[in-house]
Parts: sequence; C-alpha cells; structure tokens
Amino acid sequence: MDIPKELRYTAEHEWVRNEGGIFTIGITDYAQQSLGDVVYVEMPELGAEISKGESFGVVESVKAASDIYAPIDGEIADIHQELDEHPEFINQSPYEKGWIVKVKPSDPGEIEELMDHSGYNEFVKKESEKH
Repeated sequence: MDIPKELRYTAEHEWVRNEGGIFTIGITDYAQQSLGDVVYVEMPELGAEISKGESFGVVESVKAASDIYAPIDGEIADIHQELDEHPEFINQSPYEKGWIVKVKPSDPGEIEELMDHSGYNEFVKKESEKH
C-alpha cells in the first residue's frame, strides 16, 4: 500500500497535497483498494464552498458508494473533469492521475490538523486489524 510522505490524511481516507496554497484532494490507495473498481465519481460544482468533515462528493465502485469528506474548509478551485470519462484513474494512480478536486482553503493552517505519513500508516494498520 502506498502512503506518500509529503501528503496529509484524514480518518475517512482522503489525502491532501499543498501545491502553493491550493490544496489538491483525493482518496488514498487504501480507500481505492477497499472500494474496488471505481465506476463513477460525483463531484461538487466549481466555486462551491466545502466544510471540514462534511461530504462533498461520492465515489461509486462495483462494490459500494462512499462519500468523500472535506478535510478542510474552502472553495472548489478546480475539479478533475477527466474522471467523468476515466474514473479508473482513481484505482490506477490515486495520488497523481486520480486527484478529485483542488481547493482554495479558508484557513491553510487546517492542514496541520490532519495526519502525517506515520500517523496515517498507524491508523491504517489499526483499521486493517479490525477487518
């Protein structure tokens, strides 16, 4: 399982990358493996406000539909249009080709409240032991 060191993570298995003050968000390798083959991604509108902890989209797979939760407060600055035609990008490359949205954060410092690489790694180990 891939857990890049430079990203931040949530307990709902979203990842966040700070790219010069714009935060890119997607779902983790653990999440896409748990879901199986992704067939559809429901994303918010460009310019929509998202609130930390609230659902802003849905990832549907052959197994289940799973909400995507906002790791931070902010405004949707970009949505990954290619996922409409290629939802499998999330399975193939969750941290690169499979990003979902880019957000202009209300408070960039909120990213510090998210788990780092080692924290998320420990969290996933505990999750895996439950199942």
